[in-house]
Amino acid sequence: MPSNHHGQPSLLKHVANPDALQVILATDCGSTTTKAILIEKIDGMYRQTFRGEAPTTVEEPTADVTMGVVNAATEVGELAGRRLIDEHGQIIRPARENEGCDIYISTSSAGGGLQMLVAGVVREMTAASAERAALGAGAIVMETLASNDKRKPFEQIQRIRELRPDMILLAGGTDGGTKSHVVQLAELIAPAKPQPRFGGQYKMPVIYAGNNEAASLVEDVLSDSVELSVVPNLRPVLERENLGPARDRVHDLFLEHVMAHAPGYDKLIAWADAPIMPTPGAVGDILKTIADLQGINAVGVDIGGATTDVFSVFGGVFNRTVSANLGMSYSISNVLAEATLPMILRWIPYDCDERELRNRVKNKMIRPTTIPQTLDALMFEQAVAREALRLSYLQHRQFATTLSGVQQQRSIGDAFGQQSGPRSIVDNMALDLLVGSGGVLSHAPRMEQTAMMLIDSFEPEGITRLAKDSIFMMPHLGVLASVHPRAAMEVFERDCLVYLGTCVAPKGRGKSGQSICRYRFEGTLRAFGELPAGDLIRFPLAIGETAEIHLEPARGFDVGAGPGKPRTATIHGGTVGVILDGRGRSLELPNDRPTCRNAVLKWNRAMNMYPS
Repeated sequence: MPSNHHGQPSLLKHVANPDALQVILATDCGSTTTKAILIEKIDGMYRQTFRGEAPTTVEEPTADVTMGVVNAATEVGELAGRRLIDEHGQIIRPARENEGCDIYISTSSAGGGLQMLVAGVVREMTAASAERAALGAGAIVMETLASNDKRKPFEQIQRIRELRPDMILLAGGTDGGTKSHVVQLAELIAPAKPQPRFGGQYKMPVIYAGNNEAASLVEDVLSDSVELSVVPNLRPVLERENLGPARDRVHDLFLEHVMAHAPGYDKLIAWADAPIMPTPGAVGDILKTIADLQGINAVGVDIGGATTDVFSVFGGVFNRTVSANLGMSYSISNVLAEATLPMILRWIPYDCDERELRNRVKNKMIRPTTIPQTLDALMFEQAVAREALRLSYLQHRQFATTLSGVQQQRSIGDAFGQQSGPRSIVDNMALDLLVGSGGVLSHAPRMEQTAMMLIDSFEPEGITRLAKDSIFMMPHLGVLASVHPRAAMEVFERDCLVYLGTCVAPKGRGKSGQSICRYRFEGTLRAFGELPAGDLIRFPLAIGETAEIHLEPARGFDVGAGPGKPRTATIHGGTVGVILDGRGRSLELPNDRPTCRNAVLKWNRAMNMYPS
């Protein structure tokens, strides 16, 4: 089997040397749109050259996903002046003069993506690990069952019957630990006789990733009612997770069952030169690849119409969460309900009628493809986005924690009860790169708006680089990273990310107007001064440019070296430049409505967000 440049076995079916690839066609089959991109080797470097899209054709009357792929690839071919589809509707391979491609790869979230039920013995331990494994594989977790979740057995059985997941992941017990509890969970699944989402022609796939000594007992309980796969324990000891084998099996079953039973996917699987990945799994893979190769901590977000996915890599540990009820069209009413209208209104610098705003929310829900036609409507949509992103990140921080059940080294603060249980590994002060994608972020009319939505909702601390996904090609690059990491990295760096600039935000709270940090720039950018509490200051620094920044925070303020300690760092420019954020962390807006409105207006002007 060929290998990629990391020495890992390559997943390509037909290519002996991935570095010899000249033309790569990649598609992402979404629930509404199939997006195709062409990647070509130009002067020894891989670049994304052309892009096309077409409606996804998984529903009737066509009911064949490959028709959407052919339409999107045809559009790319016409733009590139390269024939990619032959007269029989097949992808032309290998690449020749002005026609064909060397390989074809794809991701998919069509037909609702991958939906899973997970179960574990203890909600906070093995069940949480099972949830992390499923989410990391790109699934939406419909329900988490646990022996200690307070429901009676008949209620749990009823819940399993009601759901129609694509597969079930069952975990529980460390190796050599409890057997009885994990067997009891299997005894809930067996009588429920769960039915898979795509019909009853095949048995429900169940992955067992628990105590290895209980595997044969679980097999005895489940053997007739489901199709069981046994993989190594995802929590072999309390102190360590081993999520890889379970995630890999989820991917395999996604192809064998979910994709194979969706209209036209058998043909798509045969066409593709590498395994088809769930879209969120591919996005997570590219972020993890980038963080590992650059040795940085990174957070990525993809805000859609129905859900918001947050991905993070801190200290090499990858986490993903799906806020399945926070989105900008289908789920917008839920954002309003969870965030509450006053929290959304605080970002709007004009007087507005509450009834009219509620009508706007309902209209967006029933007409999800509409886009704002007035400045007021744009400001309102971006205010809702801030709250959807803030709540999604909050959920992510609560989920991405140290392992529960492990004895942690305790500080004096812990002893006095200030910190108990698992701690979040998400640390905004240690965050190096924050990447936004999804319509409301990628297609905002001005880059300044995208930058401020990210800063206001994620509240980065210290020095953080900001970027956005230019045309949402992270899924394509995620699946490319599985076969050719260098090519994926080159395209990601040069064509995928649009760098917005750098945010410098001292952590701490100050009185309005008080100087919280002295700054001095050297190099391409030359400036010095003091940052007052409550202010935003913006300096131009173009993409590709860097500058040296010297920071001297006031007592009690931290820029990454500790409270009151100076810091010197190299910062990178972008389309927006350098943003000095003196509004404090945590970010708190004035409670008084007129004062709050004036503050937001002042910040909007400082950033030139809405020039009209």
